[in-house]
Amino acid sequence: MAHSYPKFLAPQMPSARKNTLRIAYVQTARYNVRMKSWRSLFLYALLAAAAFYPGVAAVSAQDMALMAEIADFQKMNEIRERVAATVGDSATADALKPWYGQWCKRPTFNDDYLPTFNRPSVKLVDTKGKGVDRISEHAVIVDGVAYEVDCLIFATGFEVGTAYTRRSEFEVYGRDGRSLTDCWADGMKTFHGFLSHGFPNLFHMGLTQTGLAPNFTYMLNTQSQHVAHLVSQVKAREGRSIEPTVDAEAEWVRLVTGKTLMSDYLNTCTPGYYNGEGRQDTNGFLDAQYPHGAVAFREMLERWREKGDLEGLIIE
Repeated sequence: MAHSYPKFLAPQMPSARKNTLRIAYVQTARYNVRMKSWRSLFLYALLAAAAFYPGVAAVSAQDMALMAEIADFQKMNEIRERVAATVGDSATADALKPWYGQWCKRPTFNDDYLPTFNRPSVKLVDTKGKGVDRISEHAVIVDGVAYEVDCLIFATGFEVGTAYTRRSEFEVYGRDGRSLTDCWADGMKTFHGFLSHGFPNLFHMGLTQTGLAPNFTYMLNTQSQHVAHLVSQVKAREGRSIEPTVDAEAEWVRLVTGKTLMSDYLNTCTPGYYNGEGRQDTNGFLDAQYPHGAVAFREMLERWREKGDLEGLIIE
């Protein structure tokens, strides 16, 4: 099946994994994305990036931004139409229709989710954003109405934006007894996402101001290679500890908390874990990450390691 691509996407042939990530982060790439859903989702990102980075496309930034908004609205209209066509009860269908941009929430694909609401044993209860009143021995009470249940499932797997130590379920104490919770009370502070000043030899991995990737295997592989390199360098220098300088940490924090092509977009979204539940405080899932994406983050780390001077770090 042949596909057309925007002219500003230069053809390249990196590995399939890296190429997919380049598309996700709107870098130059050519890749046959055969799934229509994913291809249409990426369209907004491509147009938005062209508007954010001047000179990428021949069209003006204002026109590209408008095209991106139209593409976003068209995609969400498709989703709302699918809800209406699938769910039999009109009130339930209206409650399920998303009225926000396509990148405000995590995009997922499942052929069985919407038809579930046509089952006689399934009822959608809209709490109007207020949550449940209380839980009794046999029912969940919402707005004064008791809904009897046999089993209650707590979906607690997506706690994002709370204290790092809360989610890790243990506290860490650094130099002079200072806790990591206190150090990060106003936001995470790292250098390259791996180390924090005052907490020698404490390596962070995951979504800690690093290069966020939809492919976590790629992301964690990049991070593990860098941590291994740092440990080897400490041993080679016969050191016992490693941590960043105050200035290097502060500069990195400024970089990862700066404005990106998604900043204004997320500010218009309904509250969710992508935008820190609407707080706009750089604690959302997509905030405080390397702004140029996972591939560029890996390449930046490679260049930094090649220099060999461990700029920004203190080894003692």
